[in-house]
Amino acid sequence: MPQDQDTAQKPPPTKKAVILLSGGLDSVTVLAIAKSQGYECHTISFDYGQRTRSELVAAAKLSQSMDAVSHRVMDVNMGQIGGSALTDFQIDVPTKGIEQNEIPVTYVPARNTVFLSFALALSEVLEANDIFIGVNAVDYSGYPDCRPAYIDAYEKMANLATRVGVEGKRLRIQTPLMTLTKAKIIQKGLALGIDYSLTVSCYQADESGRACGLCDACRLRKQGFFEASESDPTRYQV
Repeated sequence: MPQDQDTAQKPPPTKKAVILLSGGLDSVTVLAIAKSQGYECHTISFDYGQRTRSELVAAAKLSQSMDAVSHRVMDVNMGQIGGSALTDFQIDVPTKGIEQNEIPVTYVPARNTVFLSFALALSEVLEANDIFIGVNAVDYSGYPDCRPAYIDAYEKMANLATRVGVEGKRLRIQTPLMTLTKAKIIQKGLALGIDYSLTVSCYQADESGRACGLCDACRLRKQGFFEASESDPTRYQV
């Protein structure tokens, strides 16, 4: 009888999740969602040779302020490959608006595949069965690695290529923002208590994190706050 009581008193197993955290609006909303669902959150960011390092500073602060259990910054210099306005300073960041049906020069080749692979490795070490990423198929700026078909394919691969999958458990790639507009994302985040003034979404923010207000990321963010009928707390350079 005492043994049964001891068993009943054991705490439930901890749900662990790895959260890809860029320091931007979408990724911090994903962190808040995972936390609200009872996950023990471990955040991971990437120093990949991007134009602005202020987003990494923001990610570290957000991870701490939102009580993530751990935070890591992976050094993956994709600037050695180039091919994107975010990693090759010879390519200008576009500031004239988003072109429909066109993959923009801010697309970083294979970025989400690289990032998810690091998150997958970390999830195995932590024994976390869930990876959260803030990809979006509505306001996704034309990036091919933000589509549902890509995430589905990656999840299948992950379950084939890992010990977790071989042992019959299931690893999930969670994409809670996939079908939400930017306005809906903002409303959801505000309801979860996020202070969006702490985030950096701009492709070319300055060292203090002030946004340019002109790049595609800034345009989508501005439009999102407008459509959500919420005040935009973003700090702009001008």
